[in-house]
Amino acid sequence: MRSSAPTVPFQTTLHVRDRCLCLHVQRAARSLARRFDEALRPHGLTNEQFSLLMSLNRPEPPVIGAVAKLLGTDRTTLTAALKPLVREGLAAVVPDPDDRRARRISLTAAGHARLLAALPVWHAQHAALEATLTAPGPDELRNGLDALAAWPGAAADPASPGSVQSAGTPETVPGG
Repeated sequence: MRSSAPTVPFQTTLHVRDRCLCLHVQRAARSLARRFDEALRPHGLTNEQFSLLMSLNRPEPPVIGAVAKLLGTDRTTLTAALKPLVREGLAAVVPDPDDRRARRISLTAAGHARLLAALPVWHAQHAALEATLTAPGPDELRNGLDALAAWPGAAADPASPGSVQSAGTPETVPGG
């Protein structure tokens, strides 16, 4: 039964379906996440966990805020995502020796071993994915996605994508 309240024309729905960048990016992100989740499953990791562990692979353990910025998430969500990795002994969270209010996250030996074991799978999946991209190519796609992430209309981090501050020096951390 139809209401007499004003409705959005179906043509508008089709227009949004075909033009909405947010919808298209979300759909692509979900598809990629499912593929990488499946590939990483034998190593006991999800795509999110792989990216999180990889973001910890640095010379100095980063503070939680720096990792949250890199991953485009908030501290609360990051803390929740860290819990299973800490329980499994793959990561450790300790107070910052210079600022007891801050916490630093590090990879454990088991975390390094898990990353090393999963890395060939990630490389194979990533190579297969990049081989399917023709126009735009992988670099152009990354640049476009970085531009979307830095869009002034979004609540974006003012730092450049992929760049984080750790121990006072900029550091680029590879992502998925």
